[in-house]
Amino acid sequence: MPGPNCWRAGGGPTKRSRCAIRTRNPGTRSSWTRLLARHGQAPEAFDLLQPGIEGWFLAQALVDVAEAAGRNEEAAALLQARIEAAVPACDDPDCHRLRLEPSNAFDLLATVRERQGRIDEAIALLRRRDVTSVNGRDALADLLARHDRIKELRAYAATETLGDAARSLAEVLEEHGDVEGAISVYRTFAEESDGLWSVAHLRSQLLVRHGMVDEAIAVMHALADSPYGADGCVVDSLCTLYAEHGRAREGLAYLDTLKERRGGKEEWDFFRMRLPLMVDCDLRDEAIKQARAHPEGGTWYAAWSLSDLLAGAGRLEEAVAVLEQHPAETSHILARHLIDLGRIEDAVRILQVPPSAAPAPDDPWNGTYSDEPPF
Repeated sequence: MPGPNCWRAGGGPTKRSRCAIRTRNPGTRSSWTRLLARHGQAPEAFDLLQPGIEGWFLAQALVDVAEAAGRNEEAAALLQARIEAAVPACDDPDCHRLRLEPSNAFDLLATVRERQGRIDEAIALLRRRDVTSVNGRDALADLLARHDRIKELRAYAATETLGDAARSLAEVLEEHGDVEGAISVYRTFAEESDGLWSVAHLRSQLLVRHGMVDEAIAVMHALADSPYGADGCVVDSLCTLYAEHGRAREGLAYLDTLKERRGGKEEWDFFRMRLPLMVDCDLRDEAIKQARAHPEGGTWYAAWSLSDLLAGAGRLEEAVAVLEQHPAETSHILARHLIDLGRIEDAVRILQVPPSAAPAPDDPWNGTYSDEPPF
């Protein structure tokens, strides 16, 4: 962020800071201009962001400050110009993708049009996107849900293959009190798409919210036993459900079954799921013993779980001893335990070691492949 000499006593940046903003990285310029907008200088922030509109990050910031600046239509014109300047992404005449700068121009222009109440235009723009979902949210589906265009949302959810539109539809149905309808949306999508785990997880959360815990566990259990769901994320979600609802022994029994299916072997990624379940069953000491004896029990990633078990038992000195074997990978956890022991200077020393001076962990992305966990 700009230093103290960049801000005038009367409010607003100095001339020197304005020049600096134009040459700084996008993250700095975005943060600085948003700060300006929050302090009543949105028009100036808008002007400072215009030169970088071809980048998606600064274009997002420009649209965010446009409303406060009273310049929604100007932002729309800038984005429309960028869309019109887009060229085909390839030479294939059947390819309808565009090389667009900023890449989120359709989404941002749709945001502006929605602000202006021009909902049909916003919908039409979002139908032209190449990327339909970001971070598990589909902008078109969310727009339709916000404006209660349920019929259109149903039609879109029936064709959208990632399940994010189904999520938006289920959420709006739940908000309207139609819980059975929301459950049906997830069930139908799972049946028609070979049961994507994320939608099954959302369905189980919905069931839990409405007191149907047995059904929620059954959903995740079925997914975990399917060819699509036998991975760590699904099993972890299932074990979490067991733990959160007082059914830890059932969770341990499921992990025993899974271990048998795998020929009696249990990688750490699955073994670690046992530990909180064992603690819930008053088997903390046994959990510590098994963690130490596990073939991967001496690794840095196992040290995180083992130290937590020891700390939970009040055995902080032992937890510290485990973490001290892997200081580069466990420094923040180690420092926290050292502080709890009153060893403040040792904690400070650990945290002051620069990453470049600490022993580096094995890098799984160093150009070679390995079948060693963690995955």
